[in-house]
Amino acid sequence: MPADESYPADLRYHHDHDWVRVAGDEATFGITWHAQDALGEVVFFEPPTVGSRVETDGSYGSLESVKAVSDVISPLAGTVTAVNDAVVETPELVNEAPYDAGWLIRVKLDDAAAVESLLDATAYQATL
Repeated sequence: MPADESYPADLRYHHDHDWVRVAGDEATFGITWHAQDALGEVVFFEPPTVGSRVETDGSYGSLESVKAVSDVISPLAGTVTAVNDAVVETPELVNEAPYDAGWLIRVKLDDAAAVESLLDATAYQATL
């Protein structure tokens, strides 16, 4: 069952509809409610490998839905420390809980202060 529309205030947002939750120098990435709604039912997640680099505004994997295949864009730069294997096994978690069980990857950030360049929830919602 799809999640209800929300944009948690404790997250930061990238203009390409990705969210970031920062804890120290590590961040968790995922896609926003808006992105999963636009994609429709997610059926496949192609993640990066642990240890690979992600670059700000670069693709780090793809999500396939019944409608399309979309690149997932990295909001910040760093090294992948974890992939959400639950989403690889059960991709619909992205639709059911995009900010919780549906997270995609964790990254050791090159620069944790770069999160300040991202949008807060209010600014992100204004772009929709």
